[in-house]
Amino acid sequence: MAKRVISTPKVAQSSLPLSQATLAGNLLFIGGAVATNARGEVVGKGDITAQARQTLENIRAIGEAAGGTLRDVTRTTVYLTDLANYTGMNEVYRTYFPVEPPARATVRVDLANPDFLVEIEAMAVLG
Repeated sequence: MAKRVISTPKVAQSSLPLSQATLAGNLLFIGGAVATNARGEVVGKGDITAQARQTLENIRAIGEAAGGTLRDVTRTTVYLTDLANYTGMNEVYRTYFPVEPPARATVRVDLANPDFLVEIEAMAVLG
């Protein structure tokens, strides 16, 4: 099965050797999305709700670039730098997945950029 790299100009391109997402058949794998705008600037420094919203908007944009929607997301992993942000992240997350939310794991980690409070990776089944 061939894979295809998915990207959108709505999400900042990385200088690292990685893709925003890859599509293999009808499976979409979205790499760790973070709270940056299309110019690569961190959105919502110190504000978990603003960062969660931007991160999920980036996931939405990448999914749409592949022909999907957030309803196609079947699994996410949420990485938080501080579990004290769990409630704020969930308040935003709930608005993006109001019914039949995807399976999810949430873990506390250190992220590469200290301004990031959250990173989310996602998997979707399209079609």
